Amino acid sequence: MRFTALLIAILITAGCASEGTTFTRSVLNDPKSHLTRGKPVYIATPKNGWYENTEYPGSGRMTAANVRAAFARFSDHVVVSEQCQDLSCLKRTHTGSSNSYYVVPEILRWEGRNKNWSQQPDVIEIKISVFEADSSKSRASAILSGKNRNPLFSTDHPQETLQDPVSRYVSSLY
Repeated sequence: MRFTALLIAILITAGCASEGTTFTRSVLNDPKSHLTRGKPVYIATPKNGWYENTEYPGSGRMTAANVRAAFARFSDHVVVSEQCQDLSCLKRTHTGSSNSYYVVPEILRWEGRNKNWSQQPDVIEIKISVFEADSSKSRASAILSGKNRNPLFSTDHPQETLQDPVSRYVSSLY
């Protein structure tokens, strides 16, 4: 009985100690200078993520919300455009938005796993591209990937796996 209780305590402690996410960042276009704090930011809403034959409804909106939260730390005027999914739509919709940034997130991979039976981690990969509104010139672009370290003991959902890498990346731009 004591052995069983000790074993359970060790497993729970090991699981909680390894809970969290790991992430990688692949910079495609490194900014030559930092973004300017306070400039307005307009964010497109990406298409929902897919894995194999499964669409994850609302994943595009959740991704846009995560990106918005990260940029809101550096600007008081951050707008998510739910009708736009790309740069050309942002340019058409937000004409007269000079001296601002357009941000286009794209979901490349979205794997929400049922960890109770699969014991596989949630995996998410997004691309974030930042453009000058005046010229549509690319300012920065990166692919961010995240996954749960310990799928068995994790309660994270894919969108929660996204928060830390997006926040760190956006902070690095300012």
